Amino acid sequence: MTATDTIIEARSLSKVFNGFAAVKDVDLTVRRNTIHALIGPNGAGKTTMFNLITKFLQPTTGTIRYNGQDITRLRPEEVARRGLVRSFQISAVYPRMTVRENVRIALQRPMGVSYHFWRSEKLLRALDRRVDELLDEVGLTGDAERPATLLSYGRKRALEIATTLALDPEMLLLDEPTSGLGHEDVDRIAALIRKVSAQRTVLMVEHNLSVVAALSNTITVLAAGSVLAEGDYPTVSRDPRVIEAYIGGADD
Repeated sequence: MTATDTIIEARSLSKVFNGFAAVKDVDLTVRRNTIHALIGPNGAGKTTMFNLITKFLQPTTGTIRYNGQDITRLRPEEVARRGLVRSFQISAVYPRMTVRENVRIALQRPMGVSYHFWRSEKLLRALDRRVDELLDEVGLTGDAERPATLLSYGRKRALEIATTLALDPEMLLLDEPTSGLGHEDVDRIAALIRKVSAQRTVLMVEHNLSVVAALSNTITVLAAGSVLAEGDYPTVSRDPRVIEAYIGGADD
């Protein structure tokens, strides 16, 4: 793998909370234009690892490089401006506003006029073409004028992804994108993730192994804060250590 193939490279990454090592000396390489999943049993360190990469936490030791640049000590908003965006970081849904208005507000953020509602309607309407493109991309064109509060939970998740895409991220980080969804909505969001990954890299933490199997090019399995296994789904699903980590205590 060449340097240009790599978008995220974490080396010897550790995070200690009051003497407890939640992440222990982890190496992680994410290839450009792929879907990479972080999975593992409860307490494996997935969320901590995700927070380290997205800069919501600072590592105790180790380094993180994004597009070859050291981002280890940067703040979340600084890495977001570089194109590494976590979905919920900027995707709060305003329930009393329409779907269209939610996406338009997200588009205003890079302009620095997010809350300048006194600006002319002409200026705001200039964004509408991109709003329409984003709504079409996530399948919400028919809901454009509906208040966000009336959307189903699955469609709210699609709206959150649309507001994230408004920043035109090079790398999209998704934390449990199908959590709490019914079967139909899981399929819809999984299809959406596949669609939006066509032009960007996706790193996701996900419990639904069917979604992981269907979408992921590479899977990193964490257990007790360390990397247990890595590879494609057939490889990791047959690994005895992974099987033990997930079901080892089932017969106890």
